[in-house]
This record gives sequence, C-alpha cells and structure tokens, in this order.
Amino acid sequence: MSMLKAPLLLTLAWRNLWRHRGRTAAILFALALGVWSMVSLAALSRGSMEQQLVKAILNLTGHIQIHAPDYRDDPVVEHRLSPPGAALTAALSRPEVTAWAPRVRVPAVVASERESAGVTLVGIDPARERGLSFIPDAVTEGRYLESTDEAGILLGRKLAERLETGVGRRVVVMSQDVNNSVADRGFRVVGIFDTEPQAAEEGYVFVTLASAQRMLKLGDNISEIALMTTDRDRLDGLLAALRAAAPDLDVQPWTVVEPLLVLTEKIVNVILIVWYVIVFTAMSFGLVNTLLMAVFERTREFGLFQALGMPPRHILGQVLAESCILLAVALALGNLGGWLTVLALKDGLDLSAFAQGFEMMGVSPIIYPALRAGDVTAANVLVTVLGLAASLYPAWRAARHVPVEAITRV
Repeated sequence: MSMLKAPLLLTLAWRNLWRHRGRTAAILFALALGVWSMVSLAALSRGSMEQQLVKAILNLTGHIQIHAPDYRDDPVVEHRLSPPGAALTAALSRPEVTAWAPRVRVPAVVASERESAGVTLVGIDPARERGLSFIPDAVTEGRYLESTDEAGILLGRKLAERLETGVGRRVVVMSQDVNNSVADRGFRVVGIFDTEPQAAEEGYVFVTLASAQRMLKLGDNISEIALMTTDRDRLDGLLAALRAAAPDLDVQPWTVVEPLLVLTEKIVNVILIVWYVIVFTAMSFGLVNTLLMAVFERTREFGLFQALGMPPRHILGQVLAESCILLAVALALGNLGGWLTVLALKDGLDLSAFAQGFEMMGVSPIIYPALRAGDVTAANVLVTVLGLAASLYPAWRAARHVPVEAITRV
C-alpha cells in the first residue's frame, strides 16, 4: 500500500464499518469488554499478589535475612551467630538498606494460669523494628515495647484468647537455653496485636532482645539479622556485599526464604496468560465472523474496484484497515474502562462476605487493584497482533476474487 493510497483506504474502511451500525457496535462492545476484563483482572490479581508479598515481607521476613549456616533447617538456640562485626556493619550501612535489626527467634512454650501453647519466641530491638516488620503498627490494645530491657511481652489476639489472658496479666515463657537446660521466665503482657494472616497471632510472642538473650543465656549472640531495602527486586549487589563481608554466614533473599510466594507469583502470571488467551479466542471468533460477513456482502463491490484497476493488495489493505480501526477503538474503550475500574476501586474491593475463605488462603478480603504498565502492554500487544493475524483470512478472501466473477455474482 503506497502512502498516497493509505488515506483513501482508511476513509473507505471507516465508512464501510458503519454501514451496519448495530453489527459494528456489537463487535466493538465485545472487543472492548474483552480488553476491559484483561486489564481489570490483571490489576486485581497484581493487587492481591502485592498485598500478599508485602504482608509476608513485613511478617519478620524482610528483603534479606542472615543466619548461622544450619539455622533455617533447624531454628534452635544452638545455631546462633555473633553480633555483626565491622565489615558486616559497613555492608548493612549501604545506602540501599533502609532498616535492619538483630533478633533472637527460637521455639518456645507460653503458659498462662489456664492454658499453654507452642509458639515462636522472638526477641526484638523495639526501635529498630520500625519500618522493618509489622510489629510496631499492629498493637491495638495496650502498648508497644518501649525500652530495650523491659520485662514485657506482646501476644497476638488469637493467642491471648486461647490462653484466656490479657493486658496486665502475667505469662510464663519456656524454652531451651545454650546449656540445653529448660529456661523459663515470667513476663507481663503489655500489648495485644492484630495481624494477618491470623496464624501469626497464634504463632509469635515478642519480648525485648535483651530479655530473650538473658533468658536463653546467649550473651550478645543472636539468631538472625533481617533487613529492608529500597527495592526488593534488585538485591544482587547488596547480597554480594553481605556475603563478602560474612562468608561463613547464610545470607539469603526473601525469594529463598519464602519460596511459596515466588511460586504463587508465577502461578498468577500463568493464570493471566491463560485468561488472556481464552478472552482473545472468544474475541477472535466475533472479529473474524464480522469481517467475513462484511466481505461476503461486498463481493461485487470488491470486484468492481478490481475491474477499475485497484490492485488486490489494496483490497487486502482495506479489510485489514477495517480490522485495525475496530481493534484501535476497542483497545481505547477497553483500556479506558479498565483504568476507570481501577480508579473506582482505589479504596479496595471489599470481599469480606467471603472473609473466612480468604483468610484460610492467607489473602486479605479487601483487594486493592494494582495496574502495571507491563500487564496493560501485554494485553494490548496480544490483542493487536493476534487480532491482525485473525483478520488475514477474511482479507485474503476479499483480495482473491476474480473481478468478472465477483461482479456477476448474485
């Protein structure tokens, strides 16, 4: 198609589309609906996945964790590490590290005067945990740990209900110290926290780092170092620096510490691709059917054009131009609809009516859509490329007519 012929063919294509307004409007609605569903589902899926990732990272994971070599396989007090030396401290002070903190984390039993439960005892530095984990912002009753040496404890609401205890009451925590002896200590409940998933409310108790170290006779030793960075997806440089500074320690990113989340993200990507293919397959049938009907109705017209000297490639171009116009208008409407949907749901899509099922899966019942440029681009490119490919057959049928036969066809 020459540049001189392009405006004429586009004009003809536009006029031909609106010969049958109802049919064109119906296919435009179907195509736009398909694009809207692609964009909206991708935004909801990404939003839900992002919420799961953020919650898991704030749930004591961080972006990177540092442990003794055998700790992740057997998280007991024997697998401890010394506080960071000068080289490791320097690596932890790099500009991309926004927060880091040492912790003690060991299995334990907590008992009230009525009940007992198996938990994970976590000793924290209250100030350093801000911006690193959910703990400082999750206390809804009582208060957060204040000093680094107080004998207070934080319990999850579900655990407090199970133990039939509350703020101001005393509980006893038991674990194993470095001498393989039973270590126990009484703590006063200073705060109750709420978080998601609710398993975390039953699984963790928090005390100060100094209290945990004294109870377990650790001295200044710790179980782990967790840190947060400016970008969870760009950790290679920092990982290399940390491993060089502490070659005898186990330094791992969140993708290794939480492999299930990585698998879940891959599954979401596959689901989106499958959905895109399903939606486009349904759209392509409507597109091909519409163009074929238009071609068959205008057989004599195409024959006349060819008899007047229009090359077959221009007939081909005219039908493809009609397809391009349909796809362009549908993409514009579908993308606009998707953007408006995400904007309308900026305060979250409340699915609390199904809250119990969502909590069992570790998913928040309120989903905040996250519209990614990559997902929108993928949907638009897929619809455009495959839409044009699906239009080739009707265009080819239009271009292969013999002029005399086409003109005389009834």
